[in-house]
Amino acid sequence: MRVVGEDIKVDVYPIQQAIKLAQDQGLDLVEISPNADPPVCKIVDYSKFKYEQKKKQKEIKAKALKVVLKEIRFGPNTDEHDFNFKLKHAENFLKEGAKVKATVFFPGRSIVYKERGEILLLKFAQGLEEFGKVEQLPKLEGKRMGMIIMPKAGKK
Repeated sequence: MRVVGEDIKVDVYPIQQAIKLAQDQGLDLVEISPNADPPVCKIVDYSKFKYEQKKKQKEIKAKALKVVLKEIRFGPNTDEHDFNFKLKHAENFLKEGAKVKATVFFPGRSIVYKERGEILLLKFAQGLEEFGKVEQLPKLEGKRMGMIIMPKAGKK
């Protein structure tokens, strides 16, 4: 196995000799790359190694983009003014970089107007065309019809 570390000549050693080298320094032999040929091990303090790994993971997680999903609800008979009001809110959400989930809720027997809901959602997507693009087309789930719009990459 190939052994790397501080104060050690990088070379290929037999396993027993590598373990002895680590013990002589009072450190641990940690396998870094098991799939390499030969496998790569590092002589290091194991607790320090784990701490560094955890620190790197935390840093990666902090840099990860957190996706916010905002929901806007409609009824199948949403009026023009209410529609425009909600459209403006959705524009602001998309400008902030959040995804928008537009939902049409069909209370009671109004499920018979599902085509109205679909038309409403498609009109909504058309109104937000310049701010975002449709990630998921209108889909009926029980008494709700939903659609997800994600912000365009350049708008932030």
